[in-house]
Amino acid sequence: MKLKFVFLYLFFGYISFFLINIKFTSNVKGEELQTVELNNEIKKGKFLIGLKQYLGGENDSFSKKKNINFITDKGFLNLISSNGIKYKSKQINITWADIPVKNPKTIERIVFGPFASYESAKKQAEKLKDKGFKTTVAYPKNWEVWIPFEDDLPEFELKNKISRKIKNFQITPVLRSEYSLMKLEGPIYIYAQEDITINGVNFGKNFYLLKDLYGTWTLVQKIEFDDYLAGVLPYEIGPNSPLEALKAQAVIARTWGIFNSDRFNMDKYHLCITTQCQVYKPPKIRNKNVKKAIEATSNLILTYRNQPINAFYHGSNGGVSATAGESWQIKDYFYFNSIIDGSKSLNKIFKLPITNESDLNNFLDFDKEQFYGSNHSLFRWNKKISSLEIKENLINNKLININDDVLDINSIERGPSGRVTKLEIRTDKVNKSIVLVKDDIRRVLNFIPSNLFTINKLSDDLWLLRGGGFGHGVGLSQSGAIEMAKLGFSYEQILNHYYRKAKLKKFEILSQ
Repeated sequence: MKLKFVFLYLFFGYISFFLINIKFTSNVKGEELQTVELNNEIKKGKFLIGLKQYLGGENDSFSKKKNINFITDKGFLNLISSNGIKYKSKQINITWADIPVKNPKTIERIVFGPFASYESAKKQAEKLKDKGFKTTVAYPKNWEVWIPFEDDLPEFELKNKISRKIKNFQITPVLRSEYSLMKLEGPIYIYAQEDITINGVNFGKNFYLLKDLYGTWTLVQKIEFDDYLAGVLPYEIGPNSPLEALKAQAVIARTWGIFNSDRFNMDKYHLCITTQCQVYKPPKIRNKNVKKAIEATSNLILTYRNQPINAFYHGSNGGVSATAGESWQIKDYFYFNSIIDGSKSLNKIFKLPITNESDLNNFLDFDKEQFYGSNHSLFRWNKKISSLEIKENLINNKLININDDVLDINSIERGPSGRVTKLEIRTDKVNKSIVLVKDDIRRVLNFIPSNLFTINKLSDDLWLLRGGGFGHGVGLSQSGAIEMAKLGFSYEQILNHYYRKAKLKKFEILSQ
């Protein structure tokens, strides 16, 4: 083993020396790569989007062969590295090398989590910060909160663990040309006048490679608000939605992006492209109605007290919307109310709050055609779940061990909309039960479409959940907005229905 390690160290050391000492002498004297100021980019009407995360690491699914290939059909690609290297070509090929660190470091931290959402992680980080701790909200696989490890830390009520990692290797981007290899340093800027294809996918024109908190790298695209929305609307609400619904989605997607643009501050970009942010894909063909909706609402956002709101939205609310405080472990926002999502006559039939299972069962039994968005496939749903399914999920989330068995499940607290905010799972161990709170219910029991459900015990190890909706239920219901648009409501009326104290306002873009 020792000989093998020495050989590897010498081999990588040689590669490291080789990479450091070969230079394109005609390009070394390039300008310093400009520092990207995240807040300034927002003011200029641009997002930095993390297209591909964890590059070069174990979770890298994009460059499986540890290779990224940039190609343009017209003109040239330009690369600028932070160590002064400049390169120009029709094709740029970057690979990842694991280069040994001369002086390995041990990184120690206290890790809180996992959290079901960024919102809950951020709230916990704020609590720890108020107590004097230096906090970082991170997303290595799930949302976590980190604080530096110290010997005399107090006991914490929240679940945590000590993380110790020895940094022996550094994942390093390497530029490969026909004749040479060259080590690069981040941020690395790659751009062209024409669209760039990356590993066979056409993404756009301006990109960065940035090092993240985990030692891996992120492919980041700089993109204007409207171009970003063109890649969001088709995958969030659907390109064939009515024009007024598309306009409403354009406003809230723009608003949500601006409000949440600090989500990946720790990794030097604004947003990701998954459901942890807003789903984004580069648009291959521009849809006419999507384009019309974006242009008609150009730079419009929803505000409360002249500030962008946290414009949550979801697929279906099951006929009743939720407050933010019953969906996540955060304080309520003034512009979110629990409302019956339908005609005025429905509001006379059903009164909020829905406090017990009997009232919620009556609500779920009512004629669904009376509600907005009742055509959604999960507007009403039934799920039979066994004790074994629950047990497997609890084990996977490290909440019980393999010898524990599930005896019963009960809702012990509900929010104003009737959604379960505390779910108790009793086990066969004396005085041992698991209590899942708000968004952790769907994180742990990920087969449940929403928290709007009642529990009916069918046998000792089988339960029927009767529920409604898909998602957290806060803010605009996409299926509801689509139906309202079909009924003749304008996008302003749709937004006013779901965000009752918010106002439309132009977001001022600074001149370039």
